[in-house]
Amino acid sequence: MAQKKPTMRRQQKPQHNNGKPGLIISHYGVAVLVRFDNGEEHPVKVKRNSDHVVGDRVMVVDERVTSLERRNALRRRDPFGKVRTLAANLDLLGIVVAVRPQTPSGFIERVVVAARAADIAPLLIVNKQDLPGTTAFEDQLQRDFPAMPRLAVSAKQGDGLELLRHELAEAGRSALVGVSGSGKSSLLNALCPGIDLETGDLNEEDHGCHTTSVSTLLALPNGGELVDTPGFRDFSPVDVSSEALAHWFPGVMSILEEQPCRFRNCRHRQEPGCRIKQAVTQGTFSEQRYQLYLNTLEELEQLETARNEGRKNPFCR
Repeated sequence: MAQKKPTMRRQQKPQHNNGKPGLIISHYGVAVLVRFDNGEEHPVKVKRNSDHVVGDRVMVVDERVTSLERRNALRRRDPFGKVRTLAANLDLLGIVVAVRPQTPSGFIERVVVAARAADIAPLLIVNKQDLPGTTAFEDQLQRDFPAMPRLAVSAKQGDGLELLRHELAEAGRSALVGVSGSGKSSLLNALCPGIDLETGDLNEEDHGCHTTSVSTLLALPNGGELVDTPGFRDFSPVDVSSEALAHWFPGVMSILEEQPCRFRNCRHRQEPGCRIKQAVTQGTFSEQRYQLYLNTLEELEQLETARNEGRKNPFCR
């Protein structure tokens, strides 16, 4: 099932005789920190709502920043309907999860959809191996995501970190995402000794406390680069159409690759000859995962309808 890849924002490469090329390595809202190709680092002011993000290649002329062409970008829609670009030019996306705090239903699936649609390889990182219940949690992940690469680590005890370092070095540029409290900052502290990022504890409801407020790109000692992003409990993909959703949704495409539906434009609801519906009936695709797919499909369809009719985003609060 061939799918058209999403079109990323493209800009003509500016022709500046006196410009300095560089890379954005931190974003502070009204300023970015640029690492220039000569090794120097310098903060440059930007507009608060500028589209510049960590990982962007830029040209700086007279304290003005112009982003160059992106290879890809990781984007999400927040609960208020606003599109947020998290990082650019990524090779791998580490999805950090743990038995505590509980990852919201559908969070992993939606992050995977966003990553695959942007041509970024997803990797499940199961943190906090020292917590009770982790074995059962990993067994469930294996059932839900059998084809997904997965690493088990413990930032606290150091388990699995050498293998993670190797994966990140091989990947090139990676980013970590996860709910607040999943241990992203603790992993970064373990991977990059000396950076001393603030870490947070869980509150009484087992929800994590936000500790990362800006995105930062770090050079890893063993090779590769890593972007830390703020924690959040929701993730709505942006650069994917309702038609292409099945191509990226974990578990759905693997079923369709074995035997496609009768109709090429099947949305996997009530169409005759639907392989996904058959898999649900046969128990090879869980009803819960199927409902997550339908919920995401409906959300994308509503957004597309609103956009085509020139209406306001239906999910804006």
